[in-house]
Amino acid sequence: MQIISTRLHTIIGLIVGLALIVAPWLFGFADRGGAEMMTPIYIGIILLLSELTTTSPLSLIKLVPMRIHIVLDALLGLVLLASPWLFDFSDLEANAWVPHVIVGILIIGYAFVTNTANEDSSVAE
Repeated sequence: MQIISTRLHTIIGLIVGLALIVAPWLFGFADRGGAEMMTPIYIGIILLLSELTTTSPLSLIKLVPMRIHIVLDALLGLVLLASPWLFDFSDLEANAWVPHVIVGILIIGYAFVTNTANEDSSVAE
């Protein structure tokens, strides 16, 4: 079920990217300074850059096809989802690792419900 347009996907991606960058302060784990802090910041920056370089109508640089971008989003979501165990911070308080899991699942979810069928027509807009 692909219900999100590439335009809406870009908006969501930009919001999620910004939210990930501020997440350590928002959820109160910025003082730790470890992987639990840096992972969402790095993934947020990558998401922002990725959204700005797709063939979406809202992207600044039309470089990466949306189909490839969707795969990258899913992989970033998977890394974020698995990061508490990959980088060994799953034993910390829930506020330091649960947001990674939830947002990772959401990124994977919105990636797979994005309709890229109209990608060719969106480039011309």
